[in-house]
Amino acid sequence: MPSYINERNGVFHAVCPLDCPDQCGLLLHKEDGKVIKVEGDSHHPVTKGYICNKVRNMTERIYDENRLKYPMKRIGAKGEGKFTEISWEEALSTITSKWQELIETNGPESILPYSFYGNMGRLSAEGMDRRFFNSLGASQLDRTICSTAGTVVYKYTMGGSIGIDPEESIHSKLIIFWGINAASTNMHQVALAQQARKQNGAKIIVIDVHKNQTGRLADWFIPILPGTDSALALGMMHILFAEKMIDENFLQKYTVGHVELRQHVVGYDPKTVSEITGVPVEDIYKLAMMYGATSPSFIRIGNGPQHHDNGGMFVRTIACLPALTGQWLVKGGGAIKGNSAYLAPNTESLQRPDLLKNKHTRVINMNLLGETLLLTDPPVKSLYVYGTNPAVVAPESNKVRKGLGQEDLFLVVHDLFLTETAKYADIVLPATSSFENTDFYTSYWHQYIQLQQPIIAPYGEAKSNVDVFRLLAKGMGFTDPCFGESEAEMIAGALANPRNPYLQGITYEALVQQEYMKAAVKPLFPGILKTPSGKIELYSERMKLDGYPPIPTYVPLFNDGDHPYQFIPGPNHNFLNSTFSNNQKHITLEKELRLTMNSKDALVMGIENGDTIRVWNNRGECELKASVGDNVLPGVVVTQGLWADTTGIADSKSAKQLVNSLTPDRIADMGGGATFFSGRVSVEKI
Repeated sequence: MPSYINERNGVFHAVCPLDCPDQCGLLLHKEDGKVIKVEGDSHHPVTKGYICNKVRNMTERIYDENRLKYPMKRIGAKGEGKFTEISWEEALSTITSKWQELIETNGPESILPYSFYGNMGRLSAEGMDRRFFNSLGASQLDRTICSTAGTVVYKYTMGGSIGIDPEESIHSKLIIFWGINAASTNMHQVALAQQARKQNGAKIIVIDVHKNQTGRLADWFIPILPGTDSALALGMMHILFAEKMIDENFLQKYTVGHVELRQHVVGYDPKTVSEITGVPVEDIYKLAMMYGATSPSFIRIGNGPQHHDNGGMFVRTIACLPALTGQWLVKGGGAIKGNSAYLAPNTESLQRPDLLKNKHTRVINMNLLGETLLLTDPPVKSLYVYGTNPAVVAPESNKVRKGLGQEDLFLVVHDLFLTETAKYADIVLPATSSFENTDFYTSYWHQYIQLQQPIIAPYGEAKSNVDVFRLLAKGMGFTDPCFGESEAEMIAGALANPRNPYLQGITYEALVQQEYMKAAVKPLFPGILKTPSGKIELYSERMKLDGYPPIPTYVPLFNDGDHPYQFIPGPNHNFLNSTFSNNQKHITLEKELRLTMNSKDALVMGIENGDTIRVWNNRGECELKASVGDNVLPGVVVTQGLWADTTGIADSKSAKQLVNSLTPDRIADMGGGATFFSGRVSVEKI
């Protein structure tokens, strides 16, 4: 361990590990060997010392009295939460023996890893674990629950996850937050927008289904019906072309398909678009004219609308807008969907896909976990869960819990807490926090890579993902030298990526000295994109070949039944997905889960603010408090946050605020993405 683990007092650099684009630089204050305070690093060039409540109160989480201290095995019924302490030796022996038996009788594909980015450290989330399961020959997990629909289609359009440098958005004069509650999920982009407002007189527009924290700080909030965003963008394009507010030189030089797009958007006149979106005709004109007349203009493309049946096409359409007015050539102009390509590591070195001998190993979409556990043939006989809590996070949660509750499913969970998922486990393993590990972090918004070295010793008998998979590899008899690599060696290999010129000069040794380093990024234009044409593809022949509309097109949502309300389970301010939902400090900050509905709908239903209401569909039901007002359009209801089970027992009857029990597990139009926001519900007063 580094010597400063043993230093009882001091202030140490750290990185926020949460699945958040900001990826803040932190300072941890230690007294008597314990972290007593978490604050922002004022020297970080982007986050500049400002941090959210989630992280400011991280000590409440890492020293929570309910944190797991040692391995356990189940002694009660699945979901009951009764366990007894065992040794690491017994835990590892039980797991490897069971897996060896399953491989012999059912084959390695009967075992499935299930993980996501509860810890954004690259080693923790996609390092030794991927090496291990590739060597095992387990079923492959398609990790598509978050932003894949948009990522795939943005690549069709722009060639990869590339956008402007967010630091340059201080030069913007018009900033559009489209489908993102940035005040809660990208707070430093809001800070940059406010700086642009102060120094440039920039106007901030928020387009969303819910007037949340971000909507309330906007100069202009535009409410929109869920799943209709692409129609609004096409209506803007109609006006931009009709009013000759486009940059013909940019279109000629840096795009393909502008002729086809110009013809296509004729059909998206403002009246038609207004009927689809719920946005008044005059507002559509005003929005388009502001966007066409203002430069530089910047669009922050959110994740929210991606979680619809047509989520990929949303990103496809919005991504085309900056090209029409040539904003990519203006400092502070353009868009950000994600910037992960700038910091892309050498995944072959990190994950070792060559260790998977059967190249036809089945791939299972993580959004279909419930269906997979209940219906897949040949069946999944063992599930290993880490970095996520699918009993709360996955869609169709009741179906997921039914699958987790099967007696013949051997379930292992590696986590910091006895989560709702862990209560179904046969073996539970205690996990370290990020501040107890060596890891490196790559933001998918700003352009800095950061190193985390351990600051405190592992809590109790907790072990990191890297350590556990090393031990499991040894138990399974894997002899490849990659399982003996140190964290430093893994990081060095991951940073040696000849296909990514932006990482030039960034090494493990340099990060040890500097804590964080910026990618060597240049403006996109003039330049050649990684699309087939080397240009922005407003018309994509590749999309056509793959069976998608080659031009941005509005496609209505799937028919989710006759329930009257479109249901949007959005994020909240003090949790991140289910993380912190079981920590009392964060629960106190967030107060309670409410269902926001329009006052006109509430009047018809006889519902008043604060009433307890039942929300249901054919997938599940919840009991929530009503929040009545004008923050959503009629016909729309919104919740915020994924809350822990009310009783602490992981069964569907007790989980009265399990909002993902209401969400569909359909797959989005592109990339295998989730459709959390395309469900419908009914509401009644209790």
